[in-house]
Amino acid sequence: MIDRGGHIFLGVTDDKEICGIDENSIEAIVKDFTTTINNPQKIFPPLYLTMEIIEIEEGKRIIYIRVPEGGQVRRHGGKIWDRSNEGDINITNNEELVYKLYARKQGTYFVNKVYPKLNWNLLDLNLISRARKMAVARIGDHPWRLMDDEEILRSSGLILNNLNTLEEGFTLATILLFGKDSTIMSALSQYKTDAIYRVINVDRYNDRDVIITNLLDSHDRLMAFGRKHLNDIFVLDGIQSVSARDRILREIVSNTLSHRDYASGFPAKFIIERNQVYIENGNMPHGHGELLLDKFEPYPKNPAISKVFREIGLADELGPGMRNTNKYTALYSGGKPLFEEGNVFKTIIPLSDNATIKVGPEDNVGHYVSHNVGHQNIKYGSLQELIMELVLSDSKITKKRIADIASVSEKTIEREMKKMPEIEYVGSGAYGQWVVKEK
Repeated sequence: MIDRGGHIFLGVTDDKEICGIDENSIEAIVKDFTTTINNPQKIFPPLYLTMEIIEIEEGKRIIYIRVPEGGQVRRHGGKIWDRSNEGDINITNNEELVYKLYARKQGTYFVNKVYPKLNWNLLDLNLISRARKMAVARIGDHPWRLMDDEEILRSSGLILNNLNTLEEGFTLATILLFGKDSTIMSALSQYKTDAIYRVINVDRYNDRDVIITNLLDSHDRLMAFGRKHLNDIFVLDGIQSVSARDRILREIVSNTLSHRDYASGFPAKFIIERNQVYIENGNMPHGHGELLLDKFEPYPKNPAISKVFREIGLADELGPGMRNTNKYTALYSGGKPLFEEGNVFKTIIPLSDNATIKVGPEDNVGHYVSHNVGHQNIKYGSLQELIMELVLSDSKITKKRIADIASVSEKTIEREMKKMPEIEYVGSGAYGQWVVKEK
């Protein structure tokens, strides 16, 4: 296998002699390097690289940085450099060399395919407006705030030149992000995401959503599907209560949409089962086998799509995303997620019993409505048990909130609470709280 990319060794001379790095300087070097590669004034777009400190022998340490082959042209200090043998050439003002460099990079990604004849009326301009609002909501002075639609697409690498004809046009990434449904189907007929819930009827499925719309709406529908069928277990991240379920869903949903190989005919799947959630999608592999967090090297799959997702707050960089998924899966189910690289990328999130247990009435199509539940060792057999657990978890919880969680009316909660003399509300209004009396 060809080793593409490069390697940086700090603490090794040009003559390959290991001299090591001063122990007192390592922390500052790591900090300065990380700050520099994430500074858009130095390198743009910023890089995500990891540094590994290796002890060669007692008293001698070096720093190793693996630089994977990139799919984007990056500028250093506003200039474009190309490597030729052992020299770096400034090609910023050489239009032909810059074009060839972009051509090499562009050919890496299927979603950079250009459609010169595609016009604006085949896009849904409301989606671009929505993306602008999301970016500004995340960062008040976001550059998109003052950009028109075309400027947003150009700044995101969504308008490029066709390499054969040199005609300019929208890319496939533009269509996937902002295209009308009919445009998406015309450009990519195999595109779909199949969301399946099969906890009760394991032979077939209990609920399904076949999603063949733009990536923004696909994201929202997959999030809604996950929230519908997975309970929001109360967990603490330090002293803060968080929705581990939503944090996990955010990472795995954005990952399957932004890092998928859209050239593959493999249908993407998002499946919720009793003991796991697993996701499969076509992939452009840079290796095969399980991805280990301490050895993982992030590779961009669809940079233009990933960039838009990051700008509007739907995703982080791939490396932090994996770490977040590990962290919140441990909080949510006590398990460890599995990421498996191959022609099909697989993500498996283990679930505890409480993630899919249902309390409350079914909806009008026979599905239970998901809700927040409490500590993970509780299995609710009645509405009163749920009320008791919620009161123990939050002494200031309102009856309306309990009713929402249980998917029943507030009057039903009041009626059940009258049957529970062991629960008493002490105080009044927002200054009061629930007290559970000893039996």
